[in-house]
Amino acid sequence: MAHEEQGPAGGVTAHLTIRDKRAAEAVEFYKAAFGAETAMDPVKADDGERIMHAHLLLNGGHLMLNDDFPEYSGGETAPGSLTLHLQVMDADAAWARAVDAGAEIVLPLDDQFWGDRYGQVRDPFGFRWSIGAPVKA
Repeated sequence: MAHEEQGPAGGVTAHLTIRDKRAAEAVEFYKAAFGAETAMDPVKADDGERIMHAHLLLNGGHLMLNDDFPEYSGGETAPGSLTLHLQVMDADAAWARAVDAGAEIVLPLDDQFWGDRYGQVRDPFGFRWSIGAPVKA
C-alpha cells in the first residue's frame, strides 16, 4: 500500500487493556511516572466501574487504555511482550520519576554502546517501558 493510501501521518498509538479493573489506577500511575496528561476525561462503561476509554498525551504522543472487557474480547487480554519506548531529553530525570512512582527496574539505566543512556522498567500493570536519551558529552 502506498503511503498516501494509508491516511494522514500520525504515527502509531498504543492502546493498552488493563486487567482487574485497574485502568483508573493506570491513568494516575502514567501521570505520576511519565508526566502523562489527560486528553479527555475517561469514559466509564454502563456498569459504572470499568473504564471503557481513556486517552492520555504522553511525551508528544498518544496513549489510550481501557479496563478488561472479557465478555467482548474472548478472554484474551493478558499483556504480551510489549515495550513502550520514551525518547526523552534527560533520561536520568525521566528514570527517577518512573522509579519514584513505583516502576520496577528491569534493565538498569546506563550508557549504551549505541550512544543512548537507556534502561527499562515495568509498570504495575505488566507493561515494559524503555527510557532513552543521547549520552551527554
